[in-house]
Amino acid sequence: MLRWVRQQLGFDPPHQSDTRTIYIANRFPQHGHYVPQKFADNRIISSKYTVWNFVPKNLFEQFRRVANFYFLIIFLVQLMIDTPTSPITSGLPLFFVITVTAIKQGYEDWLRHKADNEVNGAPVYVVRSGGLVKTRSKNIRVGDIVRVAKDETFPVDLVLLSSDRVDGSCHVTTASLDGETNLKTHVAVPETAVLQSVANLDKLVAVIECQQPEADLYRFVGRITISQQMEEIVRPLGPESLLLRGARLKNTKEIFGVAVYTGMETKMALNYKSKSQKRSAVEKSMNSFLIIYLIILLFEAILSTILKYAWQAEEKWDEPWYNEKTEHERNSSKILRFISDFLAFLVLYNFIIPISLYVTVEMQKFLGSFFIGWDLDLYHEETNQRAQVNTSDLNEELGQVEYVFTDKTGTLTENEMQFRECSINGIKYQEVNGKLTPEGFSEDSPDGNRHSLMKEEELFLKAVCLCHTVQINADQTDGADGPWHANGIASPLEYYASSPDEKALVEAASRVGVVFTGTSGDTMEVKSLGKPERYKLLHVLEFDPNRRRMSVIVESPSGEKLLFTKGAESSILPRSKSGEIDKTRIHVDEFALKGLRTLCVAYRRFTPEEYQEIGKRLREARTALQQREERLADVFNFIERDLELLGATGVEDKLQEKIQETIEALRLAGIKVWVLTGDKHETAVSVSLSCGHFHRTMNILELVQHKSDSTCAEQLRQLAKRIKEDHVIQHGLVVDGTSLSLALREHEKLFMEVCKNCSAVLCCRMAPLQKAKVVRLLKTSPEKPITLAIGDGANDVSMIQEAHVGIGIMGKEGRQAVRNSDYAIARFKFLSKLLFVHGHFYYIRIATLVQYFFYKNVCFITPQFLYQFFCLFSQQTLYDSVYLTLYNICFTSLPVLIYSLFEQHVHPHVLQSKPVLYRDISKNAHLGFKPFLYWTILGFFHAFVFFYGSYLLMGEDTSLLRNGQILKPNRQMMFGNWTFGTLVFTVMVITVTMKMALETHFWTWINHFVTWGSIVFYFIFSLFYGGIIWPFLHTQDMYFVFVQLLSSGSAWFAIILIVVACLFLDVVKKVLYRHLQPTSTEKAQMEEDKGSVSSACDFAESRHRGEDNRQLLDPSSLPDSSYVH
Repeated sequence: MLRWVRQQLGFDPPHQSDTRTIYIANRFPQHGHYVPQKFADNRIISSKYTVWNFVPKNLFEQFRRVANFYFLIIFLVQLMIDTPTSPITSGLPLFFVITVTAIKQGYEDWLRHKADNEVNGAPVYVVRSGGLVKTRSKNIRVGDIVRVAKDETFPVDLVLLSSDRVDGSCHVTTASLDGETNLKTHVAVPETAVLQSVANLDKLVAVIECQQPEADLYRFVGRITISQQMEEIVRPLGPESLLLRGARLKNTKEIFGVAVYTGMETKMALNYKSKSQKRSAVEKSMNSFLIIYLIILLFEAILSTILKYAWQAEEKWDEPWYNEKTEHERNSSKILRFISDFLAFLVLYNFIIPISLYVTVEMQKFLGSFFIGWDLDLYHEETNQRAQVNTSDLNEELGQVEYVFTDKTGTLTENEMQFRECSINGIKYQEVNGKLTPEGFSEDSPDGNRHSLMKEEELFLKAVCLCHTVQINADQTDGADGPWHANGIASPLEYYASSPDEKALVEAASRVGVVFTGTSGDTMEVKSLGKPERYKLLHVLEFDPNRRRMSVIVESPSGEKLLFTKGAESSILPRSKSGEIDKTRIHVDEFALKGLRTLCVAYRRFTPEEYQEIGKRLREARTALQQREERLADVFNFIERDLELLGATGVEDKLQEKIQETIEALRLAGIKVWVLTGDKHETAVSVSLSCGHFHRTMNILELVQHKSDSTCAEQLRQLAKRIKEDHVIQHGLVVDGTSLSLALREHEKLFMEVCKNCSAVLCCRMAPLQKAKVVRLLKTSPEKPITLAIGDGANDVSMIQEAHVGIGIMGKEGRQAVRNSDYAIARFKFLSKLLFVHGHFYYIRIATLVQYFFYKNVCFITPQFLYQFFCLFSQQTLYDSVYLTLYNICFTSLPVLIYSLFEQHVHPHVLQSKPVLYRDISKNAHLGFKPFLYWTILGFFHAFVFFYGSYLLMGEDTSLLRNGQILKPNRQMMFGNWTFGTLVFTVMVITVTMKMALETHFWTWINHFVTWGSIVFYFIFSLFYGGIIWPFLHTQDMYFVFVQLLSSGSAWFAIILIVVACLFLDVVKKVLYRHLQPTSTEKAQMEEDKGSVSSACDFAESRHRGEDNRQLLDPSSLPDSSYVH
């Protein structure tokens, strides 16, 4: 704990040096004064609060809300001075709001703690004291040797020591880290690869020196020093030796590795962004409105205080005969009296700030969030997954999205590759019923039904079967016949690959007759039309993003040394000196136009002298400790030249259902879509074209492969110039991770200018933290757009947490994205309904709810202010204290809450079929200054009508005054304080409830019940409250007042007349605006109404929609019915 505090204060940096030294199995040197380095434990923490900081941290966050802080001040004022109302009127609602919110946020964080404990408590096996010890994940220490079995997830970042294979290799999938579900091969150093048992590993004496933790998933620099027979062997360690936490072991029975990075220092954890409290734009608007209302409140309080003292300047009003001052009051300081009076007025008018607004908003968000989970249109039947809400605070933000940042693999695509076409020796082929058929030939034509392969075709297919990193499921390679039955027909092989393209190509080759049957040591086995052939694997030239190709050097059964190469056409065709280069280039372009992922295949024969030379060069480069990567790149370029082109392949990455329609709908709604992927440049562009993110007519601009700041800046300026010149056509921008880093370092403004003028942006080769940086760049730009990030892997967590709204896809890549998201859906296509229907409804509902609350509180407190002009500013309340307390809690709360849950101003099908309606609510249109001003002025207007209408109509009616009160001629006394106040209050309750009814477009029986029920409840309560003498009340001011009021016919006339007068102008304004200046939404409403009338289905429609909402209240009915809201 002390060390943590010191680290936070900066006195004890966690890492003193640039490297860390790890003694395997924690065998520290016994000699000298060795001080072990301190490393983090292996606990993962994604929660926000702890038991110790929950109360202070949560209270701090809650009192950042203007209304909460304000009511705290009012409560303290009421405790300190004598005020017109009790401290309970402010303290109790405040306590209720704080408690409810704390419970809700505490519960959400408890769920995160639960998920963390599940991860940290997972069982693991560690080598200790010569045996395997079972322990919990959180107990792993740096230096421990950990055993991981097949299909298990790595609990820490490990350096691979050995596997069940002789060569020390293993295969992992990093789907949850970088979004790639393909297999990657990792290898141990030869000296540790042979240590395959616990006993042998326990004898290992070795030291690892490596860099301190960093977030880059693809970078690791280290070395291992192994002590063997009195000598020390030093081997370099790179990314191929590092197994990352979160990755999964595949196609390998078990591995042993040493823990190098643990807990929050693992690369996976370093790529997580710390979880911060997200606040919606509506909440920020609410805070702005509250500040304006605070200014109004202060103005009213100061004005009232000044007028009180101006009035009391006359001696007869300063101390009238019926209200003589005490000796203490006469001698008290005038300044203190002024402050005390100001605070008393502040308390009297404080109800203009509605604390119950926050309670209602919290309830609306919490209850409203259930609709997303209950909507069967967001339910995915194949996986039995329904939409999930992790944070209900951001519902309305779904209606304000301007930018969508999406991952590619597993989000836009299914990550399932299918072979479609290929070009061999200048001839295009397609696969027809398991046969390779030239284009234009049918299966029935003479050349279409062949049982043999031509020489070029066979060589091409062998190249495809040999040039890859595909592995076969270990269970299928056992037995004498391998994967072949006695009749010579192949049983289905289960392939694992480092690239989904490779897997699709090897599977396609096996279907047409050339089958890769596995590797045995350094031998690759192939069966060509049933005839087995063995190739010795001599070297693998691994794929890298700069070369954009991979190669293998093999020895054929005849002893020939062959190089087989495959890669992007831009990296293969310029290096080819023979073959059908021009024809193949045309075919590749045709494949790309169809949205297929293309690869070119070539080969080269080596003479014995040439092979000797390249073998020597490769050995030197691979064992170099300095500049190893550069030296290897030079050797690879020397080898991969003078190629003979064999052909090209076209593979389709299966897109998720309705991806193109969804992206097009987002574009129509005014939402810009950015694709952020860790994938290769060509792959990403290909998928962008096929999913409709890039159009064929779009001018694609590229900012890729820049190594220096100057070239990047120059390219950005050229792109900006091109966009300016060709402003008529649409532009799409492609940028890679390295170029992006350079652009953001010095030229952020120019980069943003280029991006904003592009219709679509694609960022490829992105590290997880780079994704978050791009989202933050847009978020913090001057326009402050609302951003949404959607992804399915742990590599997307950072951007999901950075965006205003984060959505996780429940895909095949684990649950990290779903756990850290605000909402989770099963498929990308569900995003359209989530935004256009749910988002639209949530925003409209909460915008009306917020402004209506301010309106009804202005109506409520303005008569109280006006009344002070008639009572010498004596701080007398117009309303009874029970009415003051119950106005927001009981009399006017339910209609607006039900409205905010059920309102459907346009039918959901119309909203989804017309994405352009989403533009009507963009940029917080319904909570801008104009709508706010309208509602505020309306509130003041209605308040004046309530007060002066009641005063003018009832001021001279003495029939009410049966208790013997007589009006004075100057009418300053009026006809009784409580009777007049009750009349104003009655008119007010009816008017604000009717105003809510006018705003409601979609009526259900619940709306009718709470709207008319609220008015009836007010009347029943008032009769009951005023009809009995309550023994526990200090005063009986309201006794028989309401009965008296209702016994007067003129009172009923006044109520009806004032309510009509208030609402008439509002109705006229609505009608005129609707017909003279209708919005797109209002036009859609009118079209819907006309359609309903012409089809004579009004009753059936309302019944259907009413049933929908009944289902909404009864989740148990979900499996049998569908709720559309």
